[in-house]
Amino acid sequence: MGELILSGLYGYPVKSLAGIPLQHSTVDRYGLMYDRRWMLVDPEGEFLSQRRVPRMALIGQRIAGDELILNAVGRHELHLPLVPESGAWREVRIWDENCKAQGCGAEADAWLSEFLGQPCRLVFMPESLSRRVDPDYASETDQTAFSDGFPLMLLSEASLAELNGRLQAPVSMNRFRPNLVVSGCEPFDEDGWQRLRIGEMTFRVVKPCSRCIITTIDPATAERGDEPLKTLSAYRRRGNKVYFGQNLLHDGSGRLGVGMRVEVLEGG
Repeated sequence: MGELILSGLYGYPVKSLAGIPLQHSTVDRYGLMYDRRWMLVDPEGEFLSQRRVPRMALIGQRIAGDELILNAVGRHELHLPLVPESGAWREVRIWDENCKAQGCGAEADAWLSEFLGQPCRLVFMPESLSRRVDPDYASETDQTAFSDGFPLMLLSEASLAELNGRLQAPVSMNRFRPNLVVSGCEPFDEDGWQRLRIGEMTFRVVKPCSRCIITTIDPATAERGDEPLKTLSAYRRRGNKVYFGQNLLHDGSGRLGVGMRVEVLEGG
């Protein structure tokens, strides 16, 4: 194993929309700043993702100044404040967990509903709310926003390259929606890591990331196929789940930047 480098950072302000490549980011109590602080829900408050609505992959997002800006082909840009004004509180559901969220207004709901072709609402998690990480893996102080379960996910460039060597058509890193990408290791070295240091921050590697049909959706077209999940299932299956990448918890807050050295403190 050579020198480990943080070679990629990605944020996903609105859960399940296209990711944003970053050069640096602040890490706050939820994870990367603004990561999955927004989420789409159906009229009953159930969260929406590409699993149900593949077309979500076609909505781009970026942060500029004090705005979150959404864009899609054939639509005007939607500008949203990074700190939404007070909106109606809603009860929402992520998997089997209920929590509260703040609505983001009729304009956002209409823009998203029209593009996706189904009614939906955009909600936000303000600083006044907290959502605990599964206590089977985390301490009572570990929090996340609207992620599926954990604030951060890491994948190595080598693991993706090894997978692509098995595929007829290689796939890009954004199929797997990591937050942190590491270079300089061998394929699947991250499976054995337990604690990491990046810059002045430390991280706990707590659980392999189980993969779903979102990995089979082409981010450029929103079309669904069989790969890469079919190939991964042949050699990365354990029980009835397929694992690729590792979920992380972070200790405190700090700054991350592409090019930082990654140090394995435990495991390897």
